[in-house]
Amino acid sequence: MQFIVVIMSLDKKDQQLLTLLQSNARTSVSELATTVSLSDTPCLRRIKKLEASKVITGYHAALNPRALGLKVLVYAFVRLSQNSASAANMFEEHVEKLNHVLECSVISGSYDYLLKIIATDLESYESFVKYKLGSIDCIANIESTVVLKQTFSKRQLPL
Repeated sequence: MQFIVVIMSLDKKDQQLLTLLQSNARTSVSELATTVSLSDTPCLRRIKKLEASKVITGYHAALNPRALGLKVLVYAFVRLSQNSASAANMFEEHVEKLNHVLECSVISGSYDYLLKIIATDLESYESFVKYKLGSIDCIANIESTVVLKQTFSKRQLPL
């Protein structure tokens, strides 16, 4: 999924709103308005403007993967068999449909893509690689790096 982003200048109140929403997206408009010294209507107008300009792309619940039985995090480096737009498009369309792939990034260097993949255990990851990821025809090589311990994961962008 691609977003068309219109670059807009953010003033101090916009930055304050974004910081507050990043830490708790369920904060009421009233509470946000009070915190940034606005009334409710102008505050809501600013939030709608930030949504319309794709600065805010959605609101999500943060889930604990371990509590859901997802205990293995893997970064997989993928090299395609050919450097072509059709191979890249085919690969991207396939991996976007795979629920266990959390992120897909085009990278520089000896690999073409970096995937962030989550699985219940190493056996399920192995099965995922063999039967899902490995079945994509345009892949030449997959190199996996298993995360032993994630020390932190930031969700808030620096503003």
